[in-house]
Amino acid sequence: MSTVMPDSVPADRFATPARPALAKPSGRRRWVIIALLFAACTINYIDRQMIGVLKPTLTKELGWSERDYGDIVFYFQLAYAVAYLAFGKVVDALGARVGYAIAVVIWTVGHMAHGFASTVVQFSLARAGLGIGEAGNFPGGIKAVTEWFPQRERSFATGLFNAGANLGAILTPLLLFLIIDTLGFSWRSAFLMTGVFGIVWVIAWWMIYRRPAEAEHLTPEERAWIEQDGEVPTAKVPLRTLLGRRETWAYALAKFCIDPIWWFFLFWLPGYLHDRYNLDLKSFALPVAAIYLISDAGSIGGGWLSSRLIAAGRSVNFARKATMLLCALCILPIWFAQDVSTVWGAVLLIGVATAGHQAFSANLYTLPSDIFPSSAVGTVIGFGGTVGAIGGMAMAKFTGYLLDVTHSYAPLFAIAASAYVVALAIIHLLSPKLARVQIS
Repeated sequence: MSTVMPDSVPADRFATPARPALAKPSGRRRWVIIALLFAACTINYIDRQMIGVLKPTLTKELGWSERDYGDIVFYFQLAYAVAYLAFGKVVDALGARVGYAIAVVIWTVGHMAHGFASTVVQFSLARAGLGIGEAGNFPGGIKAVTEWFPQRERSFATGLFNAGANLGAILTPLLLFLIIDTLGFSWRSAFLMTGVFGIVWVIAWWMIYRRPAEAEHLTPEERAWIEQDGEVPTAKVPLRTLLGRRETWAYALAKFCIDPIWWFFLFWLPGYLHDRYNLDLKSFALPVAAIYLISDAGSIGGGWLSSRLIAAGRSVNFARKATMLLCALCILPIWFAQDVSTVWGAVLLIGVATAGHQAFSANLYTLPSDIFPSSAVGTVIGFGGTVGAIGGMAMAKFTGYLLDVTHSYAPLFAIAASAYVVALAIIHLLSPKLARVQIS
């Protein structure tokens, strides 16, 4: 049976830090954990985006149409959608240490398999393997943040490790230019060489990561800081129970709205720059890097802003939603990206939009830990990721079809501009107070 906190707790003050006088500790072990999560997210996006950066090369060499490419993206997202839900439950059952390690091993194998693929079917199978493993990235990361950070720091911590996605997107064209154009290796070798990053990370993660209760080198002051919210551990929560909560659907439907937009930027942006401004692997590396560098500022800034508002005494409800509203407004101008005649004008407009997405996403990822007990966070994150990936599957098919028929990105930018306003409206309608859910 599920109940919301009683009315005697003012909703607009819910989750204001319970111990505002508690001094920040001298220990920094939790930031070592964030560094590991940041590295994983960086590797995740290098592996994920390589096919997007290589799209012009692969299309020319292998004779793909836009629909062929859309199908390859579709099967990645199909596998991602199914596995995301599974990994949410795996992470809740096995913990972040084991669950995250399993995820990275699977996605690294899938990534390296691209180096042996030649046909659309073979690429689709390799992408499906990548999608299965990469589905564990955010359930594992958010679970680790929930274990290692108090509520007042979670959105900032999430924004920091989520910024690794942007670094990965920045590094991908630069790495490929180095490996292919400078060192003379083939694109097949590039998939194998970058797969080494995942292997090294798994070894480091397994050696370093422990839950705070099991961690050495954790000072008593830092342990008290981490445990300041005083959440009582609860039994595992089945998905069917969570599906009966409006708050679960607030998170999941918001993901359905915004995740396809990020997939669109990630997988089609290099092709757009190639088609619209005649850029190739060498010349679009700097514009793509600039776009995702701006995104990094959004990811960190969005997480910092809501955390700062909470530390200043504002409610979680106000801090999260006010920040997400600001982000949604920053994304609206992307509607006119198709009309920008210069590359760097487009870089600025798209960069602000991707920064808005990352800031919005950092706060959205924090909502399950704001609302649900820690034993349910991974499952909610997993379900929301599955729903978001379903939206991404539809977007992949629609984008491939639209570009083959019209060769115009304008409708896609219009969808991107409006998605975040819709997502925030859904969150507010389904969870107007972001009240904590008590599940018993």
